[in-house]
Amino acid sequence: MLQRPVGDRVKITGKRSLSSRLWLDRQRRDLYVKQARREGYRSRAVFKLMEMDDKFHLTKNAKTIVDLGAAPGGWCQLLSERVEEDARIAAIDLVNFPSIPRVEQFIGDFTAEENQQKMVDYFGCKIDLVLSDMAPSSIGHPATDHQRLMNLVRGAHRFVKNVLTDRGNFITKIFQGGEEKKFFEELREDFEKVCFFKPKSSRSPSAEIYVVALGFKKCT
Repeated sequence: MLQRPVGDRVKITGKRSLSSRLWLDRQRRDLYVKQARREGYRSRAVFKLMEMDDKFHLTKNAKTIVDLGAAPGGWCQLLSERVEEDARIAAIDLVNFPSIPRVEQFIGDFTAEENQQKMVDYFGCKIDLVLSDMAPSSIGHPATDHQRLMNLVRGAHRFVKNVLTDRGNFITKIFQGGEEKKFFEELREDFEKVCFFKPKSSRSPSAEIYVVALGFKKCT
């Protein structure tokens, strides 16, 4: 049977493989999955953003926010709860997800310039905060998965250099695998403070880590 995860929920469509059974078992035992369901969040990933916001105060004074790779909408849920009433949030992903109050959803490939322009046009001004939890579908080869994600991340970096406000912030997920240090140095050229952050809610065996870039230095 094939297993297709939808957020942290599982849809069973046929005979399960060993890897699918292991994934399903892990989901059943995961404390963050259980907590997300109890609290009405769409995915366990919400706790990763919660930790980063608590530590770095990302949503404080953020009035224009973009969430890249937003499905199934957990981060948007938290943003909608934490930002001020006059803040606006734009979310983009390849797939649709149920609407969330105060979130404008765009469906499509973030790397397409026309989709980036749609978000820029929606705000009509510079953006205070860009968050990226994007990741390509894994092919099971760590080096290739790392490189594919880094290609996405660098695309997000180019985007924020064009749209961020002075002292705006950028958060992105990466997979550790060789290029993270180089990317770290690239960000240091554009931001006042850059650091790596591994949320407690990120699974220990996972190669994922977040890069937190604070205080965009406006190009002169």
